[in-house]
Amino acid sequence: MTSATHSSSFPAGADSADAVLLGLDPEQRQVATTLRGPVCVLAGAGTGKTRAITHRIAYGVRSGQLMPASVLAVTFTNRAAGEMRGRLRSLGAGGVQARTFHSAALRQLQYFWPKAIGGDVPRLVERKVQLVAEAGARCRIRLDRGELRDVTGEIEWAKVTQTVPSDYPAAALKAGREAPRDMAEIAQIYGTYEQLKRDRGVIDFEDVLLLTVGILQDRHDIAEQIRTQYQHFVVDEYQDVSPLQQRLLDLWLGERDSLCVVGDASQTIYSFTGATPDHLLNFRTRYPQATLVKLVRDYRSTPQVVHLANGLLGQAKGRAAEHRLELVSQREPGPDPVYAEYPDEPAEAEGVALRIRDLIAAGVPAGEIAVLYRINAQSEVYEQALADAGVPYQLRGAERFFERGEVQKAILALRGAARSGGNDPLLDDVVELGSQVRAVLSATGWTAEPPAGSGAVRDQWESVAALVRLAEDFARSRPGATLADLTVELDERRAAQHAPTVQGVTLASLHAAKGLEWDAVFLAGLTDGMIPITYAKTDEQVEEERRLLYVGVTRARHHLTLSWALSRAPGGRPSRRPSRFLNGLRPGSAAPGGRAGGPAAERTPRTRGRRGPTLCRVCGRTLTEAGELKLMRCEDCPSDMDEGLYERLREWRAGQAKEQGLPAYCVFTDKTLVAIAEAAPSEEGELSMISGVGGRKLDRYGADVLAICAGQEPGGGQPDDA
Repeated sequence: MTSATHSSSFPAGADSADAVLLGLDPEQRQVATTLRGPVCVLAGAGTGKTRAITHRIAYGVRSGQLMPASVLAVTFTNRAAGEMRGRLRSLGAGGVQARTFHSAALRQLQYFWPKAIGGDVPRLVERKVQLVAEAGARCRIRLDRGELRDVTGEIEWAKVTQTVPSDYPAAALKAGREAPRDMAEIAQIYGTYEQLKRDRGVIDFEDVLLLTVGILQDRHDIAEQIRTQYQHFVVDEYQDVSPLQQRLLDLWLGERDSLCVVGDASQTIYSFTGATPDHLLNFRTRYPQATLVKLVRDYRSTPQVVHLANGLLGQAKGRAAEHRLELVSQREPGPDPVYAEYPDEPAEAEGVALRIRDLIAAGVPAGEIAVLYRINAQSEVYEQALADAGVPYQLRGAERFFERGEVQKAILALRGAARSGGNDPLLDDVVELGSQVRAVLSATGWTAEPPAGSGAVRDQWESVAALVRLAEDFARSRPGATLADLTVELDERRAAQHAPTVQGVTLASLHAAKGLEWDAVFLAGLTDGMIPITYAKTDEQVEEERRLLYVGVTRARHHLTLSWALSRAPGGRPSRRPSRFLNGLRPGSAAPGGRAGGPAAERTPRTRGRRGPTLCRVCGRTLTEAGELKLMRCEDCPSDMDEGLYERLREWRAGQAKEQGLPAYCVFTDKTLVAIAEAAPSEEGELSMISGVGGRKLDRYGADVLAICAGQEPGGGQPDDA
């Protein structure tokens, strides 16, 4: 058994402080015995950092150098704080306070408020979303559910970075924030939200920190009372502190330096919430006399997993990369990471599910297996594949796909359209099932283009987009299927995925997996555009995506599988590329120096047939995607489109859609307009040959379209009942 996995308790009857040090490795022992002055512990994934700092506190208490009540240990989650308290109790240091920043600040605020302010502490609003919604309404700004969550997140970010409402637009712009609404609107909502809280005498969680900071700054007597109480501080996950948390920590410390911080800049993945590794990276600049200890002995993962993790960070750039830790595995060798390439996403999910079933059959508990992906919308295909394979699963940090509000709303709209049969004006002349689905969902507010940014609005869009893709795949596999058939299929999928589960395989996003570990980890969907995600634009954003993948790799103890799909749907053009972060690491890929390494990655043969042999009119390649079939060419083949004609057609379509009260999509899709602009038909026969121009649409819009193509003014489409 490795030292990091020993029980935290020391031998019964062993009263000496040295008993606490038993089983620690040399670096962990250095952390435990360095009790004076500032200490900075750079601790890599799986290196036993919690063990080191809890034994440090226990050693100080048992040696008489630290009084239990004088120590405050802070971390970032209630789970981590609870784990720390449990370990300290088992080590004989149960009197030590181990809390989150918010918990410690709230306790102090409640105690000192009557003395500093007078009266009772204002009521704490646990869910600020409703108040933000009211603030938006007062500003005459309507926010949907996703926007509400995102604007609330922006307000939280502003507060932890100590940005007042009037300064928000400039600060957000400087920080490169992808704001969910106009920044001036958010500033207005933020200001109104703060006023509403003052009017009602309530505070939020960020106020707990802000008010505590304010009291400690204004009342030196109270600050000194706290400093007398707490003389030694330990901060875990120090790479995740926000400027506001750092300010509070500074006030707790005063002029003293009895501080031990623990962190890993390579695991900074929450910068969007205001977290920054700068305080960790600047620690020795601020405290030149600080003791620096590096924990690099990895007790969690096999040498094969650690080698990949080190290689991943070896290509990183930026300041955090300069401080990366080269981990050294302390475990026996295990299997090499498996790299699996699949033709499409369903095949990838099926392959992952079958591998998981084999692992369970070989004795790996289902609860010790995880499938990790970049965004929650990716879960559906894995929920389905595991259900089909009879493998129990549980989602972490998200609702099951069919339980998500936006998915339920979309299915409700599809079910309503299916019941109306051919009498729904939205579906008039829309024959293809995939187009019908898009038309119905467009009427609910969904758009084909994703929203900017990475918040709740984007998450909801991705979930509905996944439902659209599911519908398109169903239509491809069932030619002639109707909306009613689709809703039956969705109901069956929902029922299959909602079978009662016991302990099962964990499905989670990479963010939700932070701090956890499993015997076997499957990192799925590792394509460029997903990891790094498409909206990671700046170098720093891309590097944070690399760190996110590093966190995923280091969750695995023994088995690690990395997979990707070359296309989204069966029979699709294999245009996707494996994540750039795997270049030089995955077998057969070119390293930065130009050499390809390792044997070829596993390739799973195509198991689903292609569509009929429709050829690209430019390069002659077989076309499979619906959009390409409409254009009669590959997406990336040169277009001979008349740009001016295309713009005139778009303007005309917008007018028609507005006049008829329909989404523009229901007049003609973008792809159909492109096809028309490329063909520039001069007579009805040529126009009718273009995919998406059916008989009724030819009757209704044909004269207008041909007039526009001829450079003439359209005479107006036929009435709806024509």
